[in-house]
Amino acid sequence: MDYFDNPQFLRQIIMDHYENPRNKRMESDYPSIQMSTDSCIDDLLIQAKIEHGTIVDVAFEGQACTIATSAASIMTELLKNKTVDEATAIIAEYNKMLHLDMYDHDVLQEANAFKNVGRQANRIHCATLGWRGITELIEESRDQDE
Repeated sequence: MDYFDNPQFLRQIIMDHYENPRNKRMESDYPSIQMSTDSCIDDLLIQAKIEHGTIVDVAFEGQACTIATSAASIMTELLKNKTVDEATAIIAEYNKMLHLDMYDHDVLQEANAFKNVGRQANRIHCATLGWRGITELIEESRDQDE
């Protein structure tokens, strides 16, 4: 049995990242974007240091539900030290997964924990909050590089 087919394993990943979020800190000199949802308590500040087309560091801060916090935590680990092209491809696979489309589960690693979120459409906003924020920061960095 694949670990990612085990609902208890998926819950453990989500709860671990909620209770012990990775990269939850403020970096005053990083570009940032404030993200929130209308349907939940989520309010996160997403920050990224992007240099020469690479996400050198990514962090977040704020208050959010279990899904939004753990998704942001996993996102920071998954995208750190990736090129913006690699990150964009990973984000695309994550969005496919959440919309229950075929996706490459190998590239998502622990983000596969959210594979069932798409069955609860109202939770997609929570699961994508941080990911939408990093997408905007990537776009801003591309605009500045042009």
